[in-house]
Amino acid sequence: MSDAIITTDDYRALITDLKARIQSAQIKAAVTVNTQLIALYWDIGKLIVEKQRTSGWGDAVIEALAQDLTREFKSMKGFSRRNLYYMKRLYGFYADRDKFVQQAVAQIPWGHNILILESIKDTEKALWYVRKTLENGWSRNVLNHQIESGLYERQAAKPILDNFTERLPALQSDLARETLKDPYLFDFLDVGEEAHERELETALVERITRFMLELGKGFAFVGRQYHLEVGGEDFYIDLLFYHLRLHCYVALELKTGPFKPEYTGKLNFYLTALDEQVKMAEDQPSIGLILCKDRNTVVAEYALRDVGKPIGIARYVLSTSLPEELKKSLPTVEEVEAELGKTKIS
Repeated sequence: MSDAIITTDDYRALITDLKARIQSAQIKAAVTVNTQLIALYWDIGKLIVEKQRTSGWGDAVIEALAQDLTREFKSMKGFSRRNLYYMKRLYGFYADRDKFVQQAVAQIPWGHNILILESIKDTEKALWYVRKTLENGWSRNVLNHQIESGLYERQAAKPILDNFTERLPALQSDLARETLKDPYLFDFLDVGEEAHERELETALVERITRFMLELGKGFAFVGRQYHLEVGGEDFYIDLLFYHLRLHCYVALELKTGPFKPEYTGKLNFYLTALDEQVKMAEDQPSIGLILCKDRNTVVAEYALRDVGKPIGIARYVLSTSLPEELKKSLPTVEEVEAELGKTKIS
């Protein structure tokens, strides 16, 4: 091949296409290998459980199996006594579930499965983290952080107060509820409990990468103190985002005190302006989120009842100091940025 061919646009396009295909094949191969490995571990765990049940063998058989399998398959890792115990636990934990559960568990890495087995005792909760790991592509450190921060309790078990069901189509309402959580943890901020709203807003923008991880997958930052002009007057939204899965703008208002009914009226006004001036025809209706230090549930429900726009009310929690073990479990900057990178539109 001549050097002239190598420098042509057609050749550069070809090599770019081939690289993309090879990388895609490598990723698919890695996923396939992982799925087959976890399926093998599942089967080994099942056989151990069933054999112990029918033969009355104790855990001494696991030690014997570890030695014999390691001796026989010298090139393979994973047959240690400890790992065989985890295989047994994996099968026992999900044994009464259907085949789809086994398939889902097999799609996340073995280290993720061990972390879930070690951290969670409830099967439904564990499967929720399995599904979220698949949806978001969490690394093990990020998964650990989400478990430590109680994401299940904040997002699935205790949804925020909202009027989404009444103000949004069913699918949009369900997805919006799955997206938001209560409370939000701002434990990565260096501000005290007495911080003012603008100080809190500034700190969140300065730590936007960590803030975006706490918000969750799909949020794209549009701007701070986003300007709207209505009737010749100026108005400003504290923080504005666009959600890539909901296909809508999300206006976020920060309040450092307890929730007050007038907050919904103000945010309802902002959402009307957004839908009239910013929202495109292909976008879904804009959503509002009020983050406050505390809320009276009855007052919040009354305030939302007759509001025309979809609004959620959630709390946030500040923590000036973290336990050392939690600090160690938090993801690195590189891991967080990798997670956020997956939300970008190609």
